[in-house]
Amino acid sequence: MSSGNSETRNRILKAAWELLETNQGKGVRMTDIARQAGVSRQALYLHFDKRSELIIATTRYIDEVKGVDARLVPSRAAQKGTDKLAAFIDAWGNYIPEIYGVAKALLAMNDTDEAGALACSDRMQAVRQGCEAAIGALDRDRMLSPDHTPARAIDILWTMLSVRNWEQLTKECGWSQMEYIETTKSLARRILVADEGPK
Repeated sequence: MSSGNSETRNRILKAAWELLETNQGKGVRMTDIARQAGVSRQALYLHFDKRSELIIATTRYIDEVKGVDARLVPSRAAQKGTDKLAAFIDAWGNYIPEIYGVAKALLAMNDTDEAGALACSDRMQAVRQGCEAAIGALDRDRMLSPDHTPARAIDILWTMLSVRNWEQLTKECGWSQMEYIETTKSLARRILVADEGPK
């Protein structure tokens, strides 16, 4: 891809990002995105065949711009399951406020907009993979609570780290970001980690 094509693609992705945040997911049509990016509809479709492809690419572009891979390095590098769990909660929990505008837009689109639903599912599955890695490490260390199967533990952690839960606690209940992170880590440890490791 030429640098010109790359620049146009990035303009399109930035435009879609801005519209998702500004409009909270409403009326983000291909025409609107092309206009916001200052490109023709034909140019837009040269880069993205489908609206769903564009919305998913936009969420991944946001992750790239915000350096999500670098944020996940401590979790991915952690050897102990308990360290991996804490580091993943830190990484994702502290990322939510930065992507909240787009996340809220995708959640609003989830029930009525196929492209939004696909993008929302794509991002939530990425979070679930992080949960699977953390729970898998706990299980390998024989530190997973006997109260839960690995599959059930993944479900619990994934739900605990949902954007809606973060929103409820910080926006509705007035928790600070630090309170949210520390309480989530404490609850996850109590619910998911065995009282004692193997002897």
